[in-house]
Amino acid sequence: MGEKRAYKARKPGGGRKKLKPEYDAGKNLKDQMDAAVALYNSEMSLQAIADALNLNPIKVRKLLITAGVYESEVAEKVKNTFEEYRETQDYKTSILSTANTLKLSKASVTSYLPYEKGVYFQSTEKEKISVGAERQRRFRAMRRWRVDPTEENFWGVVLAYTGVKFKTYSGLPFSYEIKKGRNGEYTKELWIDRRENSKSLAWSSVRLALGHIKKVGEVVERPKALGDIRGVTYIYGMFYRFGLIDVPDEAKEKMKKAFSKSS
Repeated sequence: MGEKRAYKARKPGGGRKKLKPEYDAGKNLKDQMDAAVALYNSEMSLQAIADALNLNPIKVRKLLITAGVYESEVAEKVKNTFEEYRETQDYKTSILSTANTLKLSKASVTSYLPYEKGVYFQSTEKEKISVGAERQRRFRAMRRWRVDPTEENFWGVVLAYTGVKFKTYSGLPFSYEIKKGRNGEYTKELWIDRRENSKSLAWSSVRLALGHIKKVGEVVERPKALGDIRGVTYIYGMFYRFGLIDVPDEAKEKMKKAFSKSS
């Protein structure tokens, strides 16, 4: 046998060279996602977007879900179920558990989840969704309700504005959060974040105040004009931000600064 070759340390960055060094999967994904979102915002269907970008409609939907702008009942169920299993299971097992629970195929579940890898993966947590995606979500929720003013669609508007900054008639800032129950569904209760204490606001109170609006966009002089309702001070600020009511000039001056600073 011949002599052993002396060990030669590998140089940093050594190894097999990329066949296409200019190829950047992450950048390509972002470019596709941005293009899909732009077309989706122009009211194009998934099939039309797929044709324009030479992609499969399922991939277009996944790109839009990753961007945080696509919403549907199935997508929401898949997301909530997957997140619940993900608390105690690894990623692959959570997909299988979600598929079994919802009676869907593994591929179907995966198609309704955001892309997992890369810096362009958008979390389902609101604070990790881009500002632009948040704006689009709120815009679409409000448009959906105006086209079909059902209670379910208005609840979608309230959900879309979770965490957004509001101001009361007197200019006090606040926001609200909505928690999920053990079943993964949102509870019909808004938790108002004011100073150090959180106060709850019942969904029934919001619905009651909504019923007291005679005409969308009309000036409502004071919160009490929406009814003698618990938490109406906060509802008044929410409705103004939603664009459902207008407010007197003196109140508008106090409230508008919050909106210019928030997303």
